[in-house]
Amino acid sequence: MGKFSALHEILLAECVIAPEDVMTPREADWSDLLLVHTREYLDALATSTLTRQAERRMGLPQSPGLWRRSRLAVQGTMNACLAALTDARGLAGNLAGGTHHSHPEGGRGFCVLNDVAVALISLQRAGWLRRALVVDLDVHQGDGNAFVFGGERAWPRGGVYTLSLHGAKNYPFVKPPSTRDVPLADGTGDDEYLATLAHHLPLALRESDPDLVVYLAGVDVLADDRFGRLSLTREGLAVRDRYVCETVRASGVPLCLLLSGGYATRGARADRRTSAHDTADLHATVFREALSAYGLR
Repeated sequence: MGKFSALHEILLAECVIAPEDVMTPREADWSDLLLVHTREYLDALATSTLTRQAERRMGLPQSPGLWRRSRLAVQGTMNACLAALTDARGLAGNLAGGTHHSHPEGGRGFCVLNDVAVALISLQRAGWLRRALVVDLDVHQGDGNAFVFGGERAWPRGGVYTLSLHGAKNYPFVKPPSTRDVPLADGTGDDEYLATLAHHLPLALRESDPDLVVYLAGVDVLADDRFGRLSLTREGLAVRDRYVCETVRASGVPLCLLLSGGYATRGARADRRTSAHDTADLHATVFREALSAYGLR
């Protein structure tokens, strides 16, 4: 959890963001959460009465603080998506979010509530957008988003196109189909990864014709991530993020940046503060590259 406050501090210290750029969210409304999640699951979260099995599946200890923090993160993504749609530059981000494993009936894989699904469905209902493209570059397939939006079965009826580049043999082990899934072998490095992305992202943009792109810029693709199994370098990560930002900007479509996963380095495992700061510094990459890509430095 420490990576979120650490990221805020890093971006302020580097003047990537200014204090007046930051919008503090309120907690997401139940009516919005119910667009995606079941009432039974939300009631259990709100009262800390999840079963032990559900808590283990989520991977986090339930508490009133976790419930509040998760609702704040969802509203943060809703705010960021709306800001991207209304900002003249077409760029905004949430210093959290990208919790793509959460399903309607329960959390999974450190993901409590599905912020992307809640945000996009609520904005569709309110008439802010018709179609969206979710570019998910976390090392783990976005099974929650694939399930909610129906993947190739629902496109274009559902209006949300999901592109996922992920480790073929990594979590989750049951992967509902995204609109476009791109499984990668263990050990995939910079050159192969970037070439694969350069092939699939333009195709996804053309096929989806979106009003908004939501980018889950997971940093668990790095070679030394605890749970990753791919082999990107820090330089490769920066090239990836710069390429996504430049490509989306050139398309003229607004872009919303989200964090998704990242688990520092194996070497920092013993020191939680160091681990959180190292992870936050990696997450800062997409915001640094976005500033350059959008000519804001």
